[in-house]
Amino acid sequence: MIEPGNGILLISDPFLKDPNFMRSVVLLCEHNEQSSFGLVLNRKLDQTLDFFIHELKGITLPVYYGGPVQLDTLHFLHRLPDAIPGGQEIQGGIYWGGDFRIVIQGLLSGTLDTDNIRFYLGYSGWSAGQLQEEIDQKSWLTVPGNEKLVFDSHFDSLWKDALKEMGGAYEQLIHYPIDPQLN
Repeated sequence: MIEPGNGILLISDPFLKDPNFMRSVVLLCEHNEQSSFGLVLNRKLDQTLDFFIHELKGITLPVYYGGPVQLDTLHFLHRLPDAIPGGQEIQGGIYWGGDFRIVIQGLLSGTLDTDNIRFYLGYSGWSAGQLQEEIDQKSWLTVPGNEKLVFDSHFDSLWKDALKEMGGAYEQLIHYPIDPQLN
């Protein structure tokens, strides 16, 4: 396992029972001694972007559940640093945030490449030491993030795909039942 940091993926243990993170993949956008901030990548909501931002009526891009914290906030990841200034590079061409007015203008004009942006409602957060404690308790596997996994359109299989990329014994985890007592 690698140490948590910006751009690291947290892959939930197959037996993690927390409904917010069961079989989830979280991208750490910011990690320091005080706290950690991440976005769940593989939980698509039923509502689309225009449900949350009425100005974007007819823009039916998917919105994902970023996590249980501040469900009244919208965040975004993208691969468009030239089109969306002000974003923070998390790792290797993956950016978090930027000038949201430019995002809205680009969506309304149809000039923004929507294959390279993802929207998240809320976020996942940990206080100082909390994430490390969860990792020590084997709740999370840590691997480097990459564009393929972050922007994969197959969100429903992302947890399995991330484990497959790890290979070896980790790949076997995809076959574990959610509740082994039902096996």
